[in-house]
Amino acid sequence: MDTIRGAIENTVSISLFNNGYADRIFEEVKQCGAKVVMKNNAAECVLMSPEEYVRLLDEVNDARLLAEATRRMSHFDPEKLLTEQQVDEALGLTPEDYADISEVEFE
Repeated sequence: MDTIRGAIENTVSISLFNNGYADRIFEEVKQCGAKVVMKNNAAECVLMSPEEYVRLLDEVNDARLLAEATRRMSHFDPEKLLTEQQVDEALGLTPEDYADISEVEFE
């Protein structure tokens, strides 16, 4: 029953926008979360705050990064690891090549 109630409370007809209730609808979105806009008895779009939209984009991006990390780790072979010295030798780098480079900070 809560699902039906939530669906009813979180939908809004496009005709309400056409009748001048946009400000009220936007305020409800700020207070209560996303609203599904219905047009001709079909979902037309979803209204949400910019903060919620960015949060969802971040969540999707995090999920993609996790999936990629998981995929990469599934092929991880510690026997194939190279030391910093081996990489430098393969690339022809010497300690002098690093002399003018500042430290990199990772978060």
